[in-house]
Order: sequence, then structure tokens, then C-alpha cells
Amino acid sequence: MKNPGRLLTAMVTPFDAEGEVDYEQAKNLARALLDSGSDGLIISGTTGESPTLSREEKLRLFTEVKSAIANRGTIIAGTGSYNTRESQELTKEAERIGVDACLLVVPYYNRPTQQGLFEHFEAIAQATTLPCILYNVPSRTVANLDSDTVIKLSQIDNIVGVKEASGNLRQVAEIVQGTRDGFLVYSGNDGDTLLILALGGYGVISVASHLVGIQIKEMIERFLSSRTQEAASIHRHLLPLINAMFVNPNPMPVKYALNYLGFPAGKPRLPLVKPDEKSAEIIRATLKNYKIDLPLASLSHKKQN
Repeated sequence: MKNPGRLLTAMVTPFDAEGEVDYEQAKNLARALLDSGSDGLIISGTTGESPTLSREEKLRLFTEVKSAIANRGTIIAGTGSYNTRESQELTKEAERIGVDACLLVVPYYNRPTQQGLFEHFEAIAQATTLPCILYNVPSRTVANLDSDTVIKLSQIDNIVGVKEASGNLRQVAEIVQGTRDGFLVYSGNDGDTLLILALGGYGVISVASHLVGIQIKEMIERFLSSRTQEAASIHRHLLPLINAMFVNPNPMPVKYALNYLGFPAGKPRLPLVKPDEKSAEIIRATLKNYKIDLPLASLSHKKQN
């Protein structure tokens, strides 16, 4: 398995003025994220507004981003949904395109049992040779993927990790302790990254890395080199920005921030909307306190050309 990397960005999907996917901007953003600290990219995840992307749009995004970054970083395709058969088919198509792995969210809305969750993920994993990363985000899906279920799923060869966004650090510790050797536990919340690393986690699937990827990468590297106080200082410094990126539901704030900073990412698709003025002011005021790592000047140049 190709190592996916410790810092993965859950990339936004840029839209143009008509609300269509802007594939050129997606390619520009993908390259810029790799230039600013990211080891790989999640394409068509929650931050990429996967619920409002068509199957055709997702597949083209996988193809276009792969063509843009070649072998510079990993491409992890968001292919999971609440429909097991459709998840299997989309995963097979993504594998044919040549992505490096897939991200499989806990099914939302239909509220499966733990046995149903196990069989859902098992069925998708059996339909592909791709490495599969589970995604537990009960604040959005209602259902929690329990630690015992993750531990059992980790025995399936091509289920290689989990993005843990439950905020339950006891559950994270149980997963780190009980899963097979080499199983990758990613923080799914930027504010939990340092804490999950301390529990034995591997890295983060990040939203804030759109803006401060180099700084997040530095935090991870300092922690891994036992410079824990320095890592903690970076963590504390970044927390207000992380909080601002979730003042409204993701990805509304990060898209607003990108647009405000000069990278046209478009508005979110309905039912999401741009932040209200009070939230927008919080984002603007917070951004003034941070060095932005994303190479915005090079993005503007690429956009003009």
C-alpha cells in the first residue's frame, strides 16, 4: 500500500459563478495544497460537498485531480454513502481511474446497527483492491461507528485506517489499542489532532490545512520528534483559526475564507449557503491574525493563464 501521508486535506470543490464544478480551479487548488504541506487530498468528502455532487462530477474530479498532481501526493476518493451498492460501484469506478485509496463514511440517515455497519464496510472492501479508510462522524451521520466494530473491521486486509471525528478520545484510545498493527488512525477534527497523536494516532484529515498546512505539518513533525512543547504551542496558536473554520457548518467558512483571500472557490451548493455577516466578520477578523500558507499569488497567476 502506498503510504497516504500524515497530513491529508479534505479539499473543497470549487464552483464557478453558475454553480458548476470548476475543474481547472480544482486542479490549481490540488497543486497548491501539496505545495503548502499536504501529503495527499480527500476528493469529494464532506468538505468537498459530496452529497450535492453527481456521480459523473465525482468521477471527473478524481480524474482531473489525478492528472494535475500525478504522483506528487495521494488521492483518496470519497466513495461511501448510505447506499452500499452505489458505494461499491463508485469505488470500483474510482479504482479504474487510479486513485490511491477510498474514504467510506458511516451511512447517514438510515441509522444502521453495528452489525449493519460492519457488513456495509465489509461489502465495499470486498468489491475493491483499494485501501479503504473508514470515516466516523456521528455529528453528521447520527450513527457512531463503535470502537469494537472498527477493531473487527481492521482485520480485513484492505481496510487500513479510520478518520475519527467523534470527538470521543476514549473511543480513539480503544481503537488505537485494539486494531491490528499498521492500522492508521486519523484525527477528523483539526482541534483534536495533537491529542490523537498523543494517543498513538497517525495524522489528520484536515480542513484548516487549506490555509495553514505548513504550520499543521510542522506541529505534527515536532510532536513526532519529541518536541512536544513546541507542538503544543503551535496547536494552541492555531485553535482560534480552527474554531473560526467551524463557526458555521463545514465547508461554508473555509470556502468563504478562500474567496476572501483571493482564491475563487465559489459559493456552496444548496442547501448550504455562504456564512451570515456575523459569522463572516468572525472569519475575516480571525484571518488577520495568521500567516496563510496557501500560495495565493501562484493560484491567481494560474487562474489567469
